Amino acid sequence: MEVDHHEPSGETKSAMHSWRYRHHFTYKADQGKNIIVQCNLCLPRVNLLSTSKTSTSNLKKHLDRTHLGCEASPDAKRGRKKEEHNGEESRHCQLKKLKAEIISKCMTQAKIDDLIFSFIVEDCQSFYVLEQPGFKKLIAGLTEGLKSMDRVTLFTKVDQGFSRMREELMAKFSNIQYVCTTADIWTANNRSFFGMTCHWIDGDSLERKSAALGFARLQGRITYDVIAGRIHDIHVAYNIESKVQTTVTDNGSPFISVFKEFAMDSQDSDDDIGFYENVSTILEGEPEQDMLLFLPPLQRCASHTLEQIVSEDFWQAVSQGPMCQLHFSTMAKVFAIWNKCHHLQVGMDAAEEIGKMALVVPTITRWNVEFCAVQKIVSLTERELTELCARLEVPRLQSEEMAFLKEYVTVFHPLAFALELFQAEQKCYLGLVIPTVLSLKNKLKEQKDAANYFGDVISAIVVAIDVRFQELFASTEAKIATATTPQFRLWWMAASEREEMCSLLATEASQMDPCNVDEANTSRNLSTIESEDDFFSYGSVKPSTQIQQRGVTEEIRKYIGGTGKSLECLQDFPRVKQLFLKYNTTLPSTAPVQRLFSQKGNLVTSQRNFLTDDYFERLQLLRYNSNVCSLTTE
Repeated sequence: MEVDHHEPSGETKSAMHSWRYRHHFTYKADQGKNIIVQCNLCLPRVNLLSTSKTSTSNLKKHLDRTHLGCEASPDAKRGRKKEEHNGEESRHCQLKKLKAEIISKCMTQAKIDDLIFSFIVEDCQSFYVLEQPGFKKLIAGLTEGLKSMDRVTLFTKVDQGFSRMREELMAKFSNIQYVCTTADIWTANNRSFFGMTCHWIDGDSLERKSAALGFARLQGRITYDVIAGRIHDIHVAYNIESKVQTTVTDNGSPFISVFKEFAMDSQDSDDDIGFYENVSTILEGEPEQDMLLFLPPLQRCASHTLEQIVSEDFWQAVSQGPMCQLHFSTMAKVFAIWNKCHHLQVGMDAAEEIGKMALVVPTITRWNVEFCAVQKIVSLTERELTELCARLEVPRLQSEEMAFLKEYVTVFHPLAFALELFQAEQKCYLGLVIPTVLSLKNKLKEQKDAANYFGDVISAIVVAIDVRFQELFASTEAKIATATTPQFRLWWMAASEREEMCSLLATEASQMDPCNVDEANTSRNLSTIESEDDFFSYGSVKPSTQIQQRGVTEEIRKYIGGTGKSLECLQDFPRVKQLFLKYNTTLPSTAPVQRLFSQKGNLVTSQRNFLTDDYFERLQLLRYNSNVCSLTTE
């Protein structure tokens, strides 16, 4: 085709500009109503095409016939997009089928039931949640058609889980030599419950382990023999009555009188009996004469003793001292702030807006919470506190009252720190109590000289510590527990008493079961032959008592002279390790059994009234023991 090459006219340019495929063609010539173009995709081959100025159908046919698979073809693009869309749909269907297959293989109905059971138990949920339409829809949607179990199935799983938990705990206890239990009574909504937990130390890792043993409903009159019977029955049920070193209870609880009646070796003084005379008004009745109940020794809660020092001795010293008026006026204003922040939303908003924090509202029975709440108040600047009092419409704290609160926080911070130590569980042992109390006394005495308001109060508290912990300071068990704790050894004792303590440790260590010591000290295979001495063996010769005693004494002195503070160093001293396991199994606090009741907001509700007392107890034990026992069969 011969063409006349020249620049296109304005009309031709305008027509080509509206073409959809103009970028794939080059203008060559004008032929009236038609124009001649070169296909750029056909280069280097010359391929001239004639097309109308107003229609591009001829060019589209050329692209579809000649260049169908290239980027230029609109049909190719549409076909490729259709293919991609179909591919995406296909992949989506495949993924959906794969998800359904995975769910059908992994998320069986039994697995779903186990997960729901764990959810109900661990989060203390009501059984009524299984009947809620939203919960059923949630399970069906997440599991592609599987359904939520009914309450009958849930009750069956509770029975199975409880039986499995008891078997696992009894298997653990059969391999443990020493345990400690804690006991308490809790009342809510006119219903009383008896709680008991068990604690031991793993012989290999030296880690503290805990389990709940009882959460029983108490009905009728709570007498001495009822409480003693509960403790004895639980010990017997788990076959640990001969392994319990001590049972830890609150000082002011009815347990004190119970253990005076039934403990195997009660050493309480006559003064203590007079102190707890008021218990007789709470616990009425005499124990039956034909009951053969023997309880382990009692260990009084150290944290509760400190709480008593604050709630009784502290307040008595303050009320009789010169700072009585200042103390009560200051605390009245502070309590006014707490009440407004606790009961009114405007108070909470003002505290968060001004102080950039939520003020802690203390409880009646927890002094350390009150101390933290005072700390929050003291941390506010004078401007922030003035603004907060104005917003809440409460009396403003004066400068002397603020100075009083700041000294309160400074002076009694060691006391709050000691309470936190006692209420720990994993790293808290009986051997921690004596050094903590001694350090607390020293810290308080250091604060006395610089105190402007609390000098007399500090003196009264130091005296109260000596009186209330007198029995503990005289306890041989507490001294051995402290001496076998690597963090303290004998550093807390006077130099004149250390030699006598070494002799006591050696005597106790020599009386330990040799089998346990040998197992702890064996580190090599007896069948290994490394020398002639290993080959020519004629049996082990039992060392004489004198040689054995000398070895015990050397081990004790080597341990006392060490500097390591970690429990790992006890692995090098097998006899000391056995003493540590025996005497430090005891906890110094009842905090664990109080945590058993920590879900009290969800435990006793109207939706749980249909549960029998047995099922209620089983649920709480399963919840508490979920960390040491498996809830399901997997």
